[in-house]
Amino acid sequence: MTAPELKASRHLADVKYEIRGALARRADELERDGYDIVKLNIGNPGAFGFRMPDTMRVAMVQNLHQADPYSHQKGIFPAREAVVMQQQDRGIMDASADDVFIGNGVSELIMMTMRALLNPDDEVLVPSPDYPLWTASVVIHGAKAVHYPCRPENGFVPDPAELAALVTPRTRAIVVINPNNPTGAVYPRAVLTQIAALAERHHLVVCADEIYDHMLYDDAEYIPLATLTDKTLCMTFGGLSKIYRACGLRVGWVSFTGEKSRAREYLRAVDLLASLRLCANVPGQFAVQTALGGRQSIEDLIRPGGRLYETRRAILESVAKSPYMSVVAPAGSMYAFIRVDTAAFPAGFDDEEFALALLEEKHVLVAPGTSFNVPYKDHFRVTLLPQPDQMREVMGQIDALLADMAAEQR
Repeated sequence: MTAPELKASRHLADVKYEIRGALARRADELERDGYDIVKLNIGNPGAFGFRMPDTMRVAMVQNLHQADPYSHQKGIFPAREAVVMQQQDRGIMDASADDVFIGNGVSELIMMTMRALLNPDDEVLVPSPDYPLWTASVVIHGAKAVHYPCRPENGFVPDPAELAALVTPRTRAIVVINPNNPTGAVYPRAVLTQIAALAERHHLVVCADEIYDHMLYDDAEYIPLATLTDKTLCMTFGGLSKIYRACGLRVGWVSFTGEKSRAREYLRAVDLLASLRLCANVPGQFAVQTALGGRQSIEDLIRPGGRLYETRRAILESVAKSPYMSVVAPAGSMYAFIRVDTAAFPAGFDDEEFALALLEEKHVLVAPGTSFNVPYKDHFRVTLLPQPDQMREVMGQIDALLADMAAEQR
C-alpha cells in the first residue's frame, strides 16, 4: 500500500516568509555549484564581518559557570533589570523587571505575545510594507492582518486618518515598526502621538517593534512609543541582533508598560507560554546588561565616516545616477527600499522575476518588495551591511541588469 502524502498543517496555509523562501533556496543551490552570492536579502551583520562588542563576549565567558541550569522563564534578573533601566532613561517609569520577558530573539516573542492575545477572526493592524513575521504571527493563529498603507509618496510614514478608518470592533492591536524595516522610515512625534491616541481611544494593544532604536542617520529622532502610551497596554520589543550585531545569540526582550492593571489575565498567558518553553538561551542573556550600559558602539557606524553611513551614502549616490531607480533615503535601520521606474518597462515589471534574474545573472540576492506585504511590484529591499565599495559595485550590476531588461522591451 502506498503511504499517503504527509501534508502540512492548515495553520500554515497563509503563512509566508519569502525573505528566506524560494530565492534564498536557489541561492543555496548556486553556492553549492561554486558561485559566490552577495546576500543582501537579510540583515545579518555577522555575515558581513561585523562583530559584537568585545565586552559582551567577555560578559558571557565570565558567566558561563552560571549558564548550565534553566533560568527563570522570564529571563535572568540582571538582563531584565537592564531593560528596565534603559526604559527609565527614556522616560518610561512604569516598567519593572517583572514586566520584561527575555526571548530567543524578538521573533520568538512576537509569536508568543500574539499567541497569548489572538482568537480566530480577531484583527491586527499591521503596516504595509511590514516585516513579514508580523503578518505571519497574526494569520498563523487564525486572526486577520489588516494592512494599513505606509505610502512611498509619503516617505513610508503612515497617515493616522487612514489607519483610524480600518479599526473595527474586531481589532485587537496595532503594530508599529519604528525605525522601520524594510523602508528605513523614522516616524515623527506628531504621527506617533496620533497613533497612540487612536490605540487608547479604541483600547488597542500597541506592539512597538523598536529593535533598530539606536540606528539613526543625520538628524532623525527616535521617539519611544511607550512614552506616548499610558492608557492602554504597550509592548516594546528590542534585542541584541541589530544594534549590537549579535544575531546568533538569539536574545530579545519585550517590555510591558501602560495599562497593565486590566491586562493581568493576558500577562499571565504570556507567562504561561514562556514557562512552556522553559527559558531563553541563558549564556546570551549575560550580555544584555553589558550591552545596554555604557557607551553605545553603534554610534561609530551611523555617523559620517562610519560604515553603515557610508554604505547608505553609496546606495543613495548610485540610485541618483540611475535612470531606472529611486529611493526614499532611509532615516534609520539597515535597509533601503528601492523603487524601479516602471515607465521604462512598457511590457511590465515584476519584482520577483527581476530578483530571480539578478540572482541568476549577477549572483546578487535581494528581497522583492512583495515579500513585505505590499500591493505593488516595483520595489526591492537591500541591506546596508556590505562595505561601501562593494555596494557601489553591486548597485552598478543592478543598474546594468535593469538597462538590459528595459532594452529588451523597447
